Amino acid sequence: MGIGDSLHSKRGSVFLGLAATLVVASGSLLLGYAVVTSEQGALSVAEAAVAPSSVAPEPVAASAVAAAIEEHLASEVTVRVGARSHRVAWRDLGVIVDRDEIGRAASLADGRDIVGSLRKLGAVPLAVEWNPAERRLEALKSEYDIAPHDARMDLEKRAIYPERDGSSIDVYRSIAAIEAAARSGAGEIVLRTVAIPARRTVADLGIDDISHILARFETKFSVSEYSRNFNLKLAASKLNGYVLQPGVEFSFNDVVGARTEQEGYKIAGVITAGEMVDGLAGGTCQISTTLHGAAFFAGIGIVDSTPHSRPSTYVTMGLDATVVYPHVDLKLQNDYDFPVAIHFKVFSGSAIVEILGRERPFDKVVFERNLLEKEEFDTITREDEAMPVGSMTVEQYGFYGYKIERLRKFYRDGSMVKRDRWRLRYAPVTEYARLGINPDPNLVLPEPDAKTKKKKKKRLKEPGEKPLRIEQ
Repeated sequence: MGIGDSLHSKRGSVFLGLAATLVVASGSLLLGYAVVTSEQGALSVAEAAVAPSSVAPEPVAASAVAAAIEEHLASEVTVRVGARSHRVAWRDLGVIVDRDEIGRAASLADGRDIVGSLRKLGAVPLAVEWNPAERRLEALKSEYDIAPHDARMDLEKRAIYPERDGSSIDVYRSIAAIEAAARSGAGEIVLRTVAIPARRTVADLGIDDISHILARFETKFSVSEYSRNFNLKLAASKLNGYVLQPGVEFSFNDVVGARTEQEGYKIAGVITAGEMVDGLAGGTCQISTTLHGAAFFAGIGIVDSTPHSRPSTYVTMGLDATVVYPHVDLKLQNDYDFPVAIHFKVFSGSAIVEILGRERPFDKVVFERNLLEKEEFDTITREDEAMPVGSMTVEQYGFYGYKIERLRKFYRDGSMVKRDRWRLRYAPVTEYARLGINPDPNLVLPEPDAKTKKKKKKRLKEPGEKPLRIEQ
């Protein structure tokens, strides 16, 4: 072998060695790939063994869905209106099976829990039949509707109750709520309501505090005089609950109105030109007088008041106030910075007025009366042929006239802080007597009838000379 052959032989050996090495290496790589692939395959099988089943539920027949929904309609749902609720069957709310949706529901339902699976999807095939639902909701309205309460004054308890709005079931919106709840399978239906506002608010009352009595005044009357008592109660009813705003003037004639037969007033005793006679609406002056007395001690401004033409039997001279519609009036004015309310009661022989509002800013209010002058009265004798000569009866006793000074004093912390002063005159009351002129010696003085006996006349008690003082 030559040198060249030797070199060629060596190169071939080298190439063969490299080839062998490459073959071995590639085999190792293939073996390693096979091992890794085998291990990964083993892991996938293991994971597949523990993975949850995702097998789709079997199809549900439409008839099975319809039967399940029909059964569901008999179940109860909570119907809520505000804070109140009760249980009602779906069917009783007008809910019915929606036949057009049964096929779609069957494709979505799980046969193991048809209603529950459809509830989760919000696809329960139900609808609302309008007329039955409307009838049911109208029936519920009588139970669940809340009437509004107007603001009101309780004059007896001296309390003000604020307004409270009511509510009513909104039938149209509630039917939509029922249908939405039915399709979603909700466990509760909240019915829709609409607010009903109160007609009168505290602002409409014009007063928010009547917790204090600024003054109270009472006069007495005979319970036996039916017509006069009726007039007293009728006039007082016009004043009871009246609210007088700060700075506002009050007119008795404007508030009480005309005292006519059409208004219900009756014939009773009235004072006309100093003489007691029968007249329409007799007794109204006692109502104005009682109010005047309460206003006096409450510290309400007295703009205009007129004393009677003769002193009254039911009130101290100086505290009375006559009224004659429409010319003679009692006018007051609320000088406080808060409103006041009039509380008037007429019962069991008493007419009582309370002026209600916030606490009075005075410790006490004092009435003082001083007699300034006394005037004699006249006597008028009327001849009467029905009476024997020498006989005489008094039809109306006379009464002296007086000029007086009336004072109202306001006290705070023991000191007088304000004073009002009036000069009043009460004209003398003429005495009327009947004198017999019949000369018949056999004529006997007639016995008074029952009505005359009932109205027994007596002379009024004269006021004392000393100053009079009353305080509240």
